[in-house]
Amino acid sequence: MTAVERVRGRRIGVLGMARSGMAVARLAAANGARLLVSDSAGESKLAPQVEELRAAGIPYEVGGHTEALLQCDYLVVSPGVPLGIDILNRARETGLPIFSEIEFASWFCPGRMVAVTGSNGKTTTATLIGELLTAAGYDVHVCGNIGRPFTEAVSAMKPDSWAVVELSSFQLETIADFHPHIACILNLSPDHLDRHGDFESYRAAKYRITENQTADDFLLLNAEDTTLHDSPPETEAAVLWFSTGRNAAAAATVCHDALCVLRNGVLTEVVPVTEIALPGAHNLQNAAAAVLAAALCDVPPAAMARVLKRFSGVEHRLESVGTVAGIRFVNDSKATNVESVTVALRAVSPPVWLILGGRDKGASYTPIAAAGRGKVKGIVAIGEAREKIFHELGREFPVEFADSLPAAVTRCFEMAQPGDTVLLSPGCASFDMFQDFEHRGRVFKEAVESLRDGKTRDETIRR
Repeated sequence: MTAVERVRGRRIGVLGMARSGMAVARLAAANGARLLVSDSAGESKLAPQVEELRAAGIPYEVGGHTEALLQCDYLVVSPGVPLGIDILNRARETGLPIFSEIEFASWFCPGRMVAVTGSNGKTTTATLIGELLTAAGYDVHVCGNIGRPFTEAVSAMKPDSWAVVELSSFQLETIADFHPHIACILNLSPDHLDRHGDFESYRAAKYRITENQTADDFLLLNAEDTTLHDSPPETEAAVLWFSTGRNAAAAATVCHDALCVLRNGVLTEVVPVTEIALPGAHNLQNAAAAVLAAALCDVPPAAMARVLKRFSGVEHRLESVGTVAGIRFVNDSKATNVESVTVALRAVSPPVWLILGGRDKGASYTPIAAAGRGKVKGIVAIGEAREKIFHELGREFPVEFADSLPAAVTRCFEMAQPGDTVLLSPGCASFDMFQDFEHRGRVFKEAVESLRDGKTRDETIRR
């Protein structure tokens, strides 16, 4: 059955009116679907979406999900919609199919896919793979969890295009036929336990990335990740390992202080490690994964080297915002789990004033103690998780509360001395105070910019 046949004339319920849900509605409507778009939020919070749906003549409901959804042929669920809500439980009871936006988009994808998941480093790696493929002249569309919905990207793709799709566990929970040619799992650490319940369920969702791959496909795994090394997913795909150690079994590794890739039995140097623009040991692993994916797409090593020498990272991930009165500010708003915070603390020079907090995801914050010992001078906690942060880290570090992110920036600035670093690395979801992690990062940068008027630290504080 073609994608159009799966959509035309079908009654499709779309849950969620954020970017992914609206992209599904547009594509489904363009292909002749009979739609009902539903969101639990009130109409006042969804004014632009409601206006668009009205203009297009697409039926919608706001303020809750009604039984009308159960009359659909299937449902497409945005990643931000919890799968345990009542309407979805009832849909499962009746056997009504539930698909993710990623699954829906894959039906329409005319080209091939590189899919990237993991607990940390997804955005950096997916973006870097996109840059590497673009350098070789491919038509590339980086999308998914990175911000641009996959459903939006497929409309611009051609048969020779590549989609580089960043995937969260939420998006992988409800796939059915999703089939990437190259799949990559970067690492696994406890995350989203508030949704999945336990690490095993979270891991199972991540491992779904390979369930439809065949012997003609590739699964790339991190040889240095304990979970992946000891309990890799079952797959029919060819498994290739990447490593930053001298791992003879790895298809991408560091040898003679250079990042190298093994293809067709030949080990080829790509670029000296010292010339890679991405900072930090964790980013060397990301670069190894990206280079391996690019090699499978026949990107020449010389083209890879040019990209790796200039690509310095993505916005909101260990992004240097600049220095004010000798105090450095780093935006790591993309750090939405505890492991990301520990990675940031290893990458940032001490002393550090850490802004931590947001919506709790169920994991313990205690690993931050070991990572921050001797580096973190104090923590300013924000958001719903701040009490838990205080109870778990208050004996190790001074912990203060702030009612807003700008207030936290100001307080850190007041306490810091020239040479210190103020690091926003929240370790939490953003949805208690912000639209998303990007919104949180922008607010942080705006707060830092507001400090720049003063010529010295003391003058800035007085003003």
